[in-house]
Amino acid sequence: MDKKEIRKLIAQEKRKYSASQKTEWSSSLFQKLEDHPLFLQAKTILLYHSLPDEVQTHAFIERWYPHKRIVLPLVKGEELELRYYEGKDSLQTGSFGIEEPIGRQVGNWDEIELSIVPGVAFDRTGNRLGRGKGYYDRTLARLHSYNIGVCFHFQLYPHIPTEPTDRSMHEVWTEQGCVFNGTQCSR
Repeated sequence: MDKKEIRKLIAQEKRKYSASQKTEWSSSLFQKLEDHPLFLQAKTILLYHSLPDEVQTHAFIERWYPHKRIVLPLVKGEELELRYYEGKDSLQTGSFGIEEPIGRQVGNWDEIELSIVPGVAFDRTGNRLGRGKGYYDRTLARLHSYNIGVCFHFQLYPHIPTEPTDRSMHEVWTEQGCVFNGTQCSR
């Protein structure tokens, strides 16, 4: 199955679940991820401001931004620009209807220790399928962070086709916990 077909199947599957169900699953996922040693140690974390069909990050961002430097992406042409999250007032609606940060731009990308990345689908070997524009693949290629993909359980797919420019995840998490961490999950 090609990437386009997988995206279509996942979109159909997403429509089967209510917003409240996705919020509940998101909360469960992040409650588990909060105990991850790398999350606990990280001072600067790349997150994303979620769309309605993604793992919901809004409450998680609000909970943690007073304690950690939260970085959010902003679409600029063909690239993602990274900016610090400085509270709800530091967001504006940008490309693709996504709330994007208007805070200070991140000067040194090496300070980002952990990236929590959305995806349309993941497989249990860390491969990620995005929305098809390559924004995260290009950004992750420039970072030295530990990368954790997050999705709902129904977004796990047996095999994601990959290309040389695709960036794989170090770990993949769902509301059920870790489903991949290099070889297997012990969490």
